[in-house]
Amino acid sequence: MTPLSTKQLLPKDDSWSTPFAESLLQHLDLQAGLHILDVACGSGIPAFYLAEQVGPSGQVLGLDVNAHQIAYARSIQGSQMPWLRFECADVRALPDTIAQFDRITGNLSVMFFRPDRFDTVKGLIDHLKSGGQIVLTFPSQGTFDSLWALIDRHMVEEGLTVERERFQTYLQERPSIEEGRDWLERLALDRIVAADYPLPVETGTGRDFLEHPLLRRGFLDDVYECFDDQRGAERFMSGIARVLPACLPLIARRGVLAGWNRQAAE
Repeated sequence: MTPLSTKQLLPKDDSWSTPFAESLLQHLDLQAGLHILDVACGSGIPAFYLAEQVGPSGQVLGLDVNAHQIAYARSIQGSQMPWLRFECADVRALPDTIAQFDRITGNLSVMFFRPDRFDTVKGLIDHLKSGGQIVLTFPSQGTFDSLWALIDRHMVEEGLTVERERFQTYLQERPSIEEGRDWLERLALDRIVAADYPLPVETGTGRDFLEHPLLRRGFLDDVYECFDDQRGAERFMSGIARVLPACLPLIARRGVLAGWNRQAAE
């Protein structure tokens, strides 16, 4: 069988998962032979890359609650890199049978740790070996702030009081880098990193914006869910699309949380 290509290991044409994975890898101490748990692994970015790097003397276990994503990752893998496994599991409640790992990674993962993100991170640390490292990425507070400010202003102008209250709840629920740092400090990790990096996201206006494959799959859906009347939501968002140039460019924030189990030094 033809080995997995670089495109499959860390796809350069993926304008979302790959840039976040590159930020994760920037902070990950990666070497051959490591045992890695990759949570919220999705379709395998960066699990395939991690498996290539640790080699057959290591192991990578990718977990995701979405069975379709796991099936897709397995279909890409085929019979290659047997030291890489993909399993369906909820990382918010890992079973005791899950082993301890040298590294725990989670690309674009933190937003899936709701409702109690701290407890989820704490549960992950329970599976981190002494001297092990955890690195998580997520779109942190500040992501697309210019867009959210535009939407909020228009909700005020149109008297959408209920919808705006829901929208504000959504915004306040998004995790920040400072909040993430606090989690790692409370868990007594060592060499903590809490950083974020800008990521411009290109979009047109009108339907190009409303049907943008990244924005509509998650971010804009959260705005639509603020409306009970979806026809009203479509009318409102069509108005936003017409005045969108006022808030371009859209900038995401690639949040990175990293730390080491300080028991290693004891």
